[in-house]
Amino acid sequence: MTRQKEDEEPAEPSRMAGCCVLVVLGGGAVAAVIVAAPAAGVLLVWTIGSAALWRAARRGPVSDSSATPPPLPVAPLGDVFADESDEVDRVEWGPEGVVCIVHPKRVEVPPKEVA
Repeated sequence: MTRQKEDEEPAEPSRMAGCCVLVVLGGGAVAAVIVAAPAAGVLLVWTIGSAALWRAARRGPVSDSSATPPPLPVAPLGDVFADESDEVDRVEWGPEGVVCIVHPKRVEVPPKEVA
């Protein structure tokens, strides 16, 4: 039992718990200021809000990691394209006989020459 406790890594303290403690302590300090001097309390709340807004605006733009990727390039020369026709090549039925996949006949088309 002692060996198992030695092998386990100690749990890291939660950042969210620390934030909650700071919010409660900060809220208590603001409440004490408001009780002592209401005008100073209102000024303190406005100052804290302005500082939070300034900090959020100063952080900068959002990273491009969530941006949509650039469009794919046009197929390079020399590739063969397939065009679908109205003719049916084959029909595949699912194992239960409910699903039906119709495969059209494909015609290979050479790429257009780009000047």
